[in-house]
Amino acid sequence: MVHSLQKIVGVSLVVLLAACSNDQAYKQQVNGNEDYLKAPALKELRAPAGMILPVQNAQYAVNNRAVSTGNLGLALDIRPPSQPLALMTGSRVQFSGNTATLSLENSAQNQALWSKLIAALGQKNYKIADRQDANQTLTTDWINWQRGDENVAYDARYQIAVQSQGYQNQLSVKVIELKAGDKAVTDAASMQRYSISMLNSITSVLDKTQHDLDSKKAGLASGSIVLQSAKDDTGLPVVIVRAPYTNVWDRLPAVLESMGMEITDRNKPQGLITVKFKSSNANWAALNVPNPDLKNGEYKLQVGDLDNRSSLQFSTEKGQVLKENENNALVIILQSAFNRSAVESK
Repeated sequence: MVHSLQKIVGVSLVVLLAACSNDQAYKQQVNGNEDYLKAPALKELRAPAGMILPVQNAQYAVNNRAVSTGNLGLALDIRPPSQPLALMTGSRVQFSGNTATLSLENSAQNQALWSKLIAALGQKNYKIADRQDANQTLTTDWINWQRGDENVAYDARYQIAVQSQGYQNQLSVKVIELKAGDKAVTDAASMQRYSISMLNSITSVLDKTQHDLDSKKAGLASGSIVLQSAKDDTGLPVVIVRAPYTNVWDRLPAVLESMGMEITDRNKPQGLITVKFKSSNANWAALNVPNPDLKNGEYKLQVGDLDNRSSLQFSTEKGQVLKENENNALVIILQSAFNRSAVESK
């Protein structure tokens, strides 16, 4: 009898734990005491007769008449808003209403955005319900989203369009219908979350496709890269690398490391790399180059995208671009480091 009771209790506990593990509400709700919701309202300060209060500063006044219309307590969704990701070089992203937008420079690399979009949807197995090639708009079929912070999978239908506006190409993603199970969803936070999820999903495919194409063109594994000293539009020294941005970006970590530069931060969309430099005779001997007489310390490297070429501009931590003689010395070292990385990658 005791053994049977233990088995029943054990099974019940397992069922209870399983039920709790499937409930994702804790990822959305405030975890803690909710007594603050019972706090009394603020009251106006009444001073005794004859007392002179300090001069009031309206900047610090608390509006006791403000009425909150949003959710409170466990009904409040504490998840941060989704953000569109600027994964592609030179791209800008924004969100307005229930539409997420990707803007790209109208360059040779970003031509045929409509056909690239269709290919990206195919790679993700997103079905198209209606397609208008003439005005480059389409409507998707229902797309299912499985998220670890939702109890129910959401389904959404989208209107996607590509437009050319002057020097920019724009790809916009708009949620036209959203539901959780059989229940329609219209709240602003969910519309934002799932429109941005769709844009980020498409952008990730476009970015990978461009990356693979650039790698193929440049022959990343075995190709040599030519560098030269030049000046930018403002007359400041810059290094020109005759290779696409993505390939230069991928090879820079090994190149900089061989020069005694430790990368402390990288931001591909902005093309910005922060390094700590420590001169070493062993590094210069390995590269077979003279000591550049560059001061030890922190430097910033701005990597520019010039379509089939790239630019490198070094500056000190205070933002001062290196002098022309220092830039010329770096060209020799960078050329040797790029050549060495090409040999080691074979």
